[in-house]
Amino acid sequence: MTNTEQPVTTADLVLLDIDAGADKAAVIGRLARQAADAGRCTDPDGLTGAALEREAKSATGLPGGIAIPHCRSPYVEVPTIGFARLHPKVDFGAPDGGADLVFLIAAPDAGGAEHMKLLSSLARALVRPDFVAALRDAGTAEDVVTLIDGAVHPAPKPTSPKPTSPKPTSPKPAATPAAPGTPATPAAPQAADAPKNAARVVAVTACPTGIAHTYMAADALTLAAERAGVEFAVETQGSSGSTPLAADVIAAADAVIFATDVGVKDRGRFAGKPVVASGVKRAINEPDTMLAEAVAAAGNPAAARVEGGGGAGGAADAAPGSGDVGWGTRTRQILLTGVSYMIPFVAAGGLLIALGFLVGGYQLGNGVDGQRPAGYGLNSVGAHIAAANSLTDLPDGGLRVYLGAVLFSVGQLAFMFLVPALAGYIAFAMADRPGLAPGFTAGAVAVFVQAGFIGGLVGGVIAGLVAAALGRIDAPRWLRGLMPVVIIPLGASLVVGLSMFLLLGRPLAAAKNGLEHWLAGMTGASVIVLGIILGLMMCFDLGGPVNKAAYAFAAAGLSVTDVPSMRIMAAVMAAGMVPPLAMALATALRPRLFSAPERENGRAAWLLGASFISEGAIPFAAADPLRVIPSMMAGGAVTGALVMAFDVTSKAPHGGIFVIFAIGNVLGFVLALAAGTVVGAIAVILAKQLTGSTPASPAPVAA
Repeated sequence: MTNTEQPVTTADLVLLDIDAGADKAAVIGRLARQAADAGRCTDPDGLTGAALEREAKSATGLPGGIAIPHCRSPYVEVPTIGFARLHPKVDFGAPDGGADLVFLIAAPDAGGAEHMKLLSSLARALVRPDFVAALRDAGTAEDVVTLIDGAVHPAPKPTSPKPTSPKPTSPKPAATPAAPGTPATPAAPQAADAPKNAARVVAVTACPTGIAHTYMAADALTLAAERAGVEFAVETQGSSGSTPLAADVIAAADAVIFATDVGVKDRGRFAGKPVVASGVKRAINEPDTMLAEAVAAAGNPAAARVEGGGGAGGAADAAPGSGDVGWGTRTRQILLTGVSYMIPFVAAGGLLIALGFLVGGYQLGNGVDGQRPAGYGLNSVGAHIAAANSLTDLPDGGLRVYLGAVLFSVGQLAFMFLVPALAGYIAFAMADRPGLAPGFTAGAVAVFVQAGFIGGLVGGVIAGLVAAALGRIDAPRWLRGLMPVVIIPLGASLVVGLSMFLLLGRPLAAAKNGLEHWLAGMTGASVIVLGIILGLMMCFDLGGPVNKAAYAFAAAGLSVTDVPSMRIMAAVMAAGMVPPLAMALATALRPRLFSAPERENGRAAWLLGASFISEGAIPFAAADPLRVIPSMMAGGAVTGALVMAFDVTSKAPHGGIFVIFAIGNVLGFVLALAAGTVVGAIAVILAKQLTGSTPASPAPVAA
């Protein structure tokens, strides 16, 4: 039987009425080991870590006693569903308490569309009360397998044609039990009180992995619409693919629901429509309430509307209770969008520069004969080599130096896109595609006026605000087609360009230069304090917004390859390596303080930490944040301070020990990293001992 023909679950993947441990990490670890024993997983600890990393983004517990931890993993070759019926219940973050029905949904990294459809079919079945009740009543593992197989391979319905919109004459009875995650009633009558077919609503659902929540939210909203007699259509932007809503369906809609944890693809299609926006889990937990809010927004001229071109105006902010994303969260999303798109340029450019140094020697940073000409690139070294009559006449190391100069210059060219990419995608996050051109323009102007990273941030925000404002203009119908491709980019680019050149360029450049001079002038205690601050930031959220802010600050300064910037880069990289290495050391020194999955994660964390992948500590932090995170911050602060004290530098923005050739004062780097790792490990061991920590799965599981 091929992988694609294997069933998604079998009896040996089902555990009934067991005590799987005290927390969700233990439960996930138990199901992952069950998958490994069944030959469905090559590394249960790797699968556990991937599932816990997904849990760290958003809890997978659902109302009604259900949890669906899920992930993609390279350790899974066959789409797999493990199931455990727990006694007692375990908390997975649901608002109404613990879960007794837990599904571990594991998909291969390269899972095809058919595989994703199987897994998403199960998720959709979980909104049916009859399916959930049958799982609780199942007497054997084989009964559970039959139920799951029926969910992922549903029998054809007797009447395949289905009306696209429910008719008022045949809504489902009001007494139909609410889906898991649906408030028991009073929200349902709220939606049902609206006149039948008074509004046509469309929705988009999407979650980070696109396996489970995406489809559960879609079905929960569909059932709510049937109960209320509202015309409804939904587009699922998930891993098993989706059929985009037809243009005429969107045009006829009176309101739109965005239930997403990620950006909505082609958001501009809904421009001008009244909108109710939230995370995907709210659509599962409160589908009737969200639908009622959408119906109310359809008749409210002041309702929040989708931005991005044409359409009626309306308030920019959602009314209270609409479920729209708050400005604090929205601001973080905007800035992280810019940083996340900037980082590939940093990594590619920085590593190419480091390789240039490795191949051509560190004299590349100072040009030929110790003199670095303005705009240094290939010209000086290339001219030096071209003066030779043939390759045999090249001076010693000439070809090697030339190749190094090529790598160095390509890296510098990649770095030139750093600030434009930051500004461009900040504007994109605020105004969608019409914001891209003015955002990149703002970033290019920031580079031209030497306002640097700070100028890119400010220019990107201005470009996004102006583009979004222009998109809210109620343009005549004949002009709407030109708005997103001509009018908005032109107008926003003009405004941001004039603002940067005439008003903001010099102050921002002065601020950037002042910051650089301040950093360059730091000595003694002040530079050590900076190292402590950077170390704390790198270990605070292990790859989250604070970590990314510190990394972006260091990487942006690296483009000038001066000593203060390279010291900051070294402090950031070394401190970011501490959390995985410290947790690996702690699990090796005191294994009894950690569960079996954590001990396995600790072995993997050695390589992750050595590679500067801070996320390797996320499984530990997700399971025990109050003890793990402060301990890691202590270790990161020590490493950051020592890197500064030892005057360590790094010419590479990433790579950990694998770019050791780009580290200045290697011994100081190693000592600082070792000290922080030891401090972090001892801190977490003491924290667990002094507070009476026990492993997540202290006893063997009763099968």
